[in-house]
Amino acid sequence: MSSYVYSELQIGDSNSFEKTITSADVLLFAAVSGDCNPMHTNEEYAKKSSFGGRIAHGALVSGLISTALTNAFPTSIYISQSVNFLAPVHIGDTVRAVVPAKRSLERAGCACRQTALIRMGSK
Repeated sequence: MSSYVYSELQIGDSNSFEKTITSADVLLFAAVSGDCNPMHTNEEYAKKSSFGGRIAHGALVSGLISTALTNAFPTSIYISQSVNFLAPVHIGDTVRAVVPAKRSLERAGCACRQTALIRMGSK
């Protein structure tokens, strides 16, 4: 992991964060967020769905972007996000969040980033 300050940031600089999603992650997120949808919390219920088992909350998975961003750019403020979920993330899947700097906004002292979440697959 690299750490940058704005004055040293170059277009193309990036950071990533990788995590294997565990049952505990999903259950703790359900408790904190209040989203106790049985697709996330009940294996027997979720097995009967088209997903074939429990899946992680989309907000939990997309939240990994914040970790990749603030680990590399410690004074960053996360301003906005638009997300399209292309596939479910199951318990045991490893996900990587990648945050490259795309362009600099000199007057604002910030950089625009396009992020990606990549499901690496199950262990």
